Amino acid sequence: MTPTITAFERSPDRGRGLARDMRVRWALEEVGQPYEVRLLSFQAMKQPAHLALQPFGQIPTYEEGDLALFESGAIVFHLAQRHTGLLPQEGNARARAIAWMFAAVTTVEPPILDLVIVKIVEGDKSWYEQRLPLVEGRIRQRLGELAARLGDADWLDGDFSAGDLMMVSVLLRVKPSGLLQEFPNLAAYVARGEARPAYQRAFAAQLAVFTAQSATPSPGALPR
Repeated sequence: MTPTITAFERSPDRGRGLARDMRVRWALEEVGQPYEVRLLSFQAMKQPAHLALQPFGQIPTYEEGDLALFESGAIVFHLAQRHTGLLPQEGNARARAIAWMFAAVTTVEPPILDLVIVKIVEGDKSWYEQRLPLVEGRIRQRLGELAARLGDADWLDGDFSAGDLMMVSVLLRVKPSGLLQEFPNLAAYVARGEARPAYQRAFAAQLAVFTAQSATPSPGALPR
């Protein structure tokens, strides 16, 4: 059965590949699984039909038969378990790849999201000038730790895995700030992820949605 994912009808990231359906699209492309996409408006995301799938009114969701999932990390983990190619077969290596998936969304991503909030939501607040350096400092700390662990390796732990897919997806969010470029090995790491054919196919598919819808202005919102 062909799975269906949900995505923004009009993505606030303007086709830059930052909305979280990109992670799921990428994983599906890596494992060679065809999929369908149901596009949602911001209004539809808050309606009962979608809230039954995603209680927080966000995207993406994943439906396959009688299975419905939400949260991009959980969906990627499910795909990695069900298909070959995103998790190592050897037990310890598999466990480490899963650990990197968790590290991406629980350790590295939160301060990066803080930066998005500071710049988009709090830019006109009195505390903006004081808060921005603190948030950037926390990001630099995390990026420095990650850069030290990566070293001169291509990927985080041996071959490319779902851990790398999630980590690259998270780091792409900080790329526009210029902070990523302060760590050349991480910048090169992200570039390797972007160069993967599966990523390119996923990016093109997400960009095509924005291109098709860009004639009409869309309401602003944070990517989710």
